[in-house]
Amino acid sequence: MNWFNVFNNKLSLVSDKFGIDYIFMSISQAIHIVLLVFATILLRSRNVQGKHVHYLDYFEYRAISCRTHSAALTDFGGVGDGTTLNTKAFQAAIDHLSQFESDGGSMLFVPPGKWLTGSFNLTNHFTLFLHKDAVLLASQDENEWAVIEPLPSYGRGRDTEGGRYISLIFGINLTDVVITGDNGTIDGQGASWWDKFHKGELKYTRPYLIEIMYSDSIQISNLTLVNSPSWNVHPVYSSNIIVQGLTIIAPVTSPNTDGINPDSCVNTRIEDCYIVSGDDCVAVKSGWDEYGIAFGMPTKQLVIRRLTCISPFSAVIALGSEMSGGIEDVRAEDILAINSESGIRIKTAIGRGGYVKDIYVRGMTMKTMKWAFWMTGDYGSHADNNYDPNALPVIQNINYQNMIAENVTMAARLEGISGDPFTGICISNVTIAMAKKAKKVPWNCTNIEGISSGVVPKPCEQLPAQGSEYISACNFPTDSLPIDNLHVQTCSYRRKYSFESVIKHL
Repeated sequence: MNWFNVFNNKLSLVSDKFGIDYIFMSISQAIHIVLLVFATILLRSRNVQGKHVHYLDYFEYRAISCRTHSAALTDFGGVGDGTTLNTKAFQAAIDHLSQFESDGGSMLFVPPGKWLTGSFNLTNHFTLFLHKDAVLLASQDENEWAVIEPLPSYGRGRDTEGGRYISLIFGINLTDVVITGDNGTIDGQGASWWDKFHKGELKYTRPYLIEIMYSDSIQISNLTLVNSPSWNVHPVYSSNIIVQGLTIIAPVTSPNTDGINPDSCVNTRIEDCYIVSGDDCVAVKSGWDEYGIAFGMPTKQLVIRRLTCISPFSAVIALGSEMSGGIEDVRAEDILAINSESGIRIKTAIGRGGYVKDIYVRGMTMKTMKWAFWMTGDYGSHADNNYDPNALPVIQNINYQNMIAENVTMAARLEGISGDPFTGICISNVTIAMAKKAKKVPWNCTNIEGISSGVVPKPCEQLPAQGSEYISACNFPTDSLPIDNLHVQTCSYRRKYSFESVIKHL
């Protein structure tokens, strides 16, 4: 934006604020307003940790809902020096803004700085916006993390029996929540948590960066998430969710730092994300063994588009292993996998129950992989010893088409369950270039049934070739899901100043 536009915008702001029609102002009035304009510009300039940063009075952003009211974290005593604890400032700000739930909603703006904080809870009809130079630093003091009950569909924590530490950004029973920014950063400072996990010193399950429970109409977008103690983004028991434009980075050896885990959710869209992870980049879940079966809430109507993933020891897209409430109607396309263990993995076991069905993946490019496709029927890892050994999972109607892969160690490892085969597997128009040190047998298939068409190298006998005329045999639905009708709109934020706060800086 050039100086003329800056001047014009600032002049309009002052005009709107004080009711001045500057077209008809006298020269002296105009000069005074110019001074106010440049005073405002100077006022919005700060020195943050030695870096000269300009605050913007006005900006636009994209969101599912715009807000009528707003505040900045500094209005509530926030200090962005990287050492002052801001948990109370965050919660005070959100508590104050909650009064506007039924009056157009509200937005909390986090300005440039390093904002150390413990966990805080969100409110309804609310937007949390991080400036591009804002960094939320998760406190490493366990006292800043409340302990909450295990998820009812899991029956216990993932790391330990019993409770779990609340997530850094947490919400429950909410409607219309946006967590976004201009690519601002949320740093989980997870190294100490990873160390305690490896040493077996955790009292409770590690916190996630973002968890939203029992909620509707959620947007998480345009942020950078780094070094989460465990999972990064965990919407659970929720509906109508958009996860968009996230950059998620963790050391590839960090434990359980999954990228995005939709869990017992309906109508979810994940798109345009870049993830480097120590675990699965996207893990689709719906509860664990008898607890997930009893809770009975599936994940369904899930769209995944334009995902780039690096995960040397896990999957790009995983379905399970906690899938006891069911997973169905998952549609993934335009996926880039680089240096990852597997492209698509289905994980389950005896005792899981539930189902994984109606899965559609197309347009996937894989570079340097251990397996392109992996299905596991003996994953194990039970919540406790009370699971039902007669609860067998149903895996059916799995469709993969229009994919290329290079430098692959093994094309596929597809292992169903004896007496409970995985059925309806369809793989078509897939070319896999094997690595120089590839396995001698590229396909390993047991207890599965399906077909193939136009697949190189030749698949196992359980996936008989149907000929080139069936190259489009694997379905990909042509209808759209309801989540594609949930659109974002252009919203704006304008920081308001009183006349006195501007004039005192002249």
